[in-house]
Amino acid sequence: MSHLLREHAPITDAGWALLDAEARERLEPALAARKLIDFAGPHGWQHSATNLGRTQKVAKAPAKGVAAAQRQVLPLVELRAPFSIARAELEAADRGAEDTDLGPLDEAAHQIAVAENAAVFHGWKAAAIGGILESSSQQAIKLGSDCERYPRHVAKAVEALLAAGVGGPYGLALGPDPYTGVLETGEHGGYPLLEHLREIVGGPLVWSPGLKGAAVLSLRGGDFLFESGEDLAIGYADHDADSVQLYLQESFSFRVATPEAAVALP
Repeated sequence: MSHLLREHAPITDAGWALLDAEARERLEPALAARKLIDFAGPHGWQHSATNLGRTQKVAKAPAKGVAAAQRQVLPLVELRAPFSIARAELEAADRGAEDTDLGPLDEAAHQIAVAENAAVFHGWKAAAIGGILESSSQQAIKLGSDCERYPRHVAKAVEALLAAGVGGPYGLALGPDPYTGVLETGEHGGYPLLEHLREIVGGPLVWSPGLKGAAVLSLRGGDFLFESGEDLAIGYADHDADSVQLYLQESFSFRVATPEAAVALP
C-alpha cells in the first residue's frame, strides 16, 4: 500500500488516469523554475535530507582524546495542496464524458506550482531555503514597466554574468505581469519582443507564476540545485457521498551553489 492511500479512494483506474493526466497538463507549463535549474531525483518519499558535504564541530566528544563533528544536511520540505472532486463528475468520466469538471484540481496544481517557484526564486526562510534572487551577489537591475526597454536591461544582466566569469547559455524567467507585457509588445517594425529577448539570452524565456519581476540566470549547470524526494503526486484524504477529498503533494530541497550566477530584475 502506498502512503498516498489511493487504493482506498472510490475512484476507478480510468478515473485515476484522468486525474493524473490533468495534473501533468496543468503542472508542466507552470513549474517554471524546473526549466532553468538542476533537478535531481525523485529519490522517494522516505528521502528526508540533502547532504551538504560539510560538518560543524561538536563541543564535547563522549571520551577524552577524541574530536567530534556533526554532518550538515538540508531537510526536505513537504508541500501539499488539497482539493475536492465531485463523485458525480468522476462517474460521468467513467461513462465517457468529455467535459468533466476538474477545476479544483487545476486550481490546486496552479497553487502548488506557484509555491514551488516562489521558494526557488525568492526563498523560504521558515524552511531554510535561500532563493535565487535573494542569494544573488550581482547588483539588481530595475526592470521597470516600459517593455520596450527590457532588451537593454536583459543585455546588461547578461553582460554582468559574463564579467563575473559565469558562462552561458542563459535563461530568462518572467513573472506573469512582465510576461504579458512582452507578449503584447512589438519592436522594430513589429519584430516580436519575445524573440528578441530569446536571442539576447541564448536560451529559453519562461513564464514564471510566483516570480515577482524577472531573473536572468546561467543554464551551464551546477549553480542552482533542486533535489526531489517525492515528485508531485495525487493522494487520497477522505470521501463522502458527494465528493472525494484529494491532494497534490511533493517534497524537495533547494540550494544556491553559485550566488553570482543570476541577476535579479525586480
